[in-house]
Amino acid sequence: MRAAVLGSPIAHSLSPVIHRAGYLAAGLTGWEYTAHEVDADALPGFVGGLDTSWRGLSLTMPLKQVAGALATTVDAVATRSGAVNTLVRRADAGWDATNTDVVGVIEALRPHLPDRVTRALVLGSGATARSAVLALAELGITTLTVRARDTAKAADLLSWALGLDIGIRNGSVADLGPWVSTRDDVVVSTLPATAAEAVAATVPAAHHGILLDVGYDGWPTPPARAAAAAGMTVVSGLDMLVHQAAEQFRLFTGHDAPVAEMAAAGRAALARR
Repeated sequence: MRAAVLGSPIAHSLSPVIHRAGYLAAGLTGWEYTAHEVDADALPGFVGGLDTSWRGLSLTMPLKQVAGALATTVDAVATRSGAVNTLVRRADAGWDATNTDVVGVIEALRPHLPDRVTRALVLGSGATARSAVLALAELGITTLTVRARDTAKAADLLSWALGLDIGIRNGSVADLGPWVSTRDDVVVSTLPATAAEAVAATVPAAHHGILLDVGYDGWPTPPARAAAAAGMTVVSGLDMLVHQAAEQFRLFTGHDAPVAEMAAAGRAALARR
């Protein structure tokens, strides 16, 4: 049985390391997981050429917005987020599309949350930010602030969130000036590394909330270091990556994922970089 991660660029992906560790720990000796450089134009041809030994595909940029067109079904999570990061082979040889990034954010944050959280800040306005918003709503957030360099895109994201029946009732938009209010229970940064230093410089001196930075290369990132110094609970993007991969593992193989072993493999791979 075969699965893979597709995207462009793809050489940096930790997905092969994480999934292969899962196969090893679960005793799935008949499974392999590979990485393939595939851009949006090449995706239909690549997927169309796969035989039925292929059970699942993990999708990274720039494929998340185009993969749904290849699927037989697109579930509610992927439809709401506007992003597909997973294709699962069907019995009729078609594909079911979903988005496990939402589960990844939920499971990365859940162990660190107090009993009641209501306010969250999302940094960024792209596809990952949309997944983060859906996850935060599932975790009980009712008030959302969106900060991004492009305030028009931030406003679009907030309008989308308020327009869905997901429990977010209040919100505001701002640029990337002052980073975070101490009123925010949870902060999720989906910003690229190029914005990291500027964001870190605006972290308040003291804050007792939670930061999830979806980045993991060069960990701890500048925002993560600043947040930890301010007293925040800091969650690595590797945790999100592992949990979204664990859900893919379950969908592809039909087995529960050995999350601890997958996470250990991811940490070891990062330490070697």
